[in-house]
Amino acid sequence: MAGFQDREDAGKALLAALPEVDPANTVVIALPRGGVPVAQEICKALKLPLDLVFVRKIGAPMQPELAVGAVVDGARPEVVVNHEIARNLGLSDAQVSEMAQTLLPEIARRRATYLEGRAPIDLAGKTVIVVDDGIATGATVKASLIAVRNRGAAHIILAVPVAPPDTLHELETLTDEIVCLYAPRYFGAVGAHYRYFPQVSDAEVIAALQDARRAP
Repeated sequence: MAGFQDREDAGKALLAALPEVDPANTVVIALPRGGVPVAQEICKALKLPLDLVFVRKIGAPMQPELAVGAVVDGARPEVVVNHEIARNLGLSDAQVSEMAQTLLPEIARRRATYLEGRAPIDLAGKTVIVVDDGIATGATVKASLIAVRNRGAAHIILAVPVAPPDTLHELETLTDEIVCLYAPRYFGAVGAHYRYFPQVSDAEVIAALQDARRAP
C-alpha cells in the first residue's frame, strides 16, 4: 500500500516531523541515490548543507537483493555484517568482508562523480540528520550511522519515511533520535510504500548537491 506520492512528498512530510535544529550547526547526510531527493526537501526548507555517505549493500550470492551486510567508504572502509542472514547462508564475516571489496570501485566512482574532488563536510561536533528513502534490512543505514559517528558527529538524527519496527529498534543504539513516519509490521519492499518510485540518476544527485551549495 502506497503511503507517499514520491520521494519529494516524503521529504516534505519528514520536514514537518523533525525536531528544531540549529541551522548553523547542522548537516544533512543522504544515502545516495534514493535518499537524496528526500534530503533535498529538508535542505531547501531549512537552508542546511547537504553531503553524502557512500555506502553499498553487500548482496547475497545468487540473491543480490538480500543484504548480508554493507560497506561504507572511508580512510578504512567499514563493513557491517548482517550476522543472522550471513549465518543462514553459511557465510563467515571474513567472506562477507571479501565480498565487500568488489563494491569499492563503484563507491570510488560515485565519490568522484558526485563530489567532483570536494572534501566531505566536517561533521565534528555537529548535529547530523541522516536521511534515506526507507529502510528494509537496515544494513546500509547501520553502516552509514557508524561512519557518521566515526566522523565526529555529536548528535545523530535518523530521518526516514518508512521502516519496519524491528529494524528501527536495532538502530536505536546508533542514533540519538529517530524520526520515522510509518513503521508497518508487514513491510514488504521500500518501493511498495510509494506511488511513484523511479530509480534516482547520477545527474539528479549532482544537481541536488549543486542546489544545496548555492543556497544561502
